Amino acid sequence: MVVNKEYHNCPVEDAIQILSGKWKILILWKLTDKPRRFAELKRLVAGITEKMLIQQLRELETDGVIYRKDYHQMPLKVEYSLTEQGQELKPIFDQLWKWGSQYVQNSV
Repeated sequence: MVVNKEYHNCPVEDAIQILSGKWKILILWKLTDKPRRFAELKRLVAGITEKMLIQQLRELETDGVIYRKDYHQMPLKVEYSLTEQGQELKPIFDQLWKWGSQYVQNSV
């Protein structure tokens, strides 16, 4: 994992540094159930530009949260999936889903 050295004072700050950005959590959420191809992620993460998706995927890969598998075939086939560290986020996403659902119900 490549984390900015200045953030090693607090694990919460480290986690925020890795997951920060408008799109990273949504990208990771879409990868929790199965590997996805680039075009599929672009379609699933509404509003993200191709450039931003590429950037966010590269950062997540550099930080060891996702894995990029290149099948070396034509047409090009690349899939993204969660690494073991990324898989550890699943219960957190389940809790976010639960909290978000309850929040929406209580706000109406």
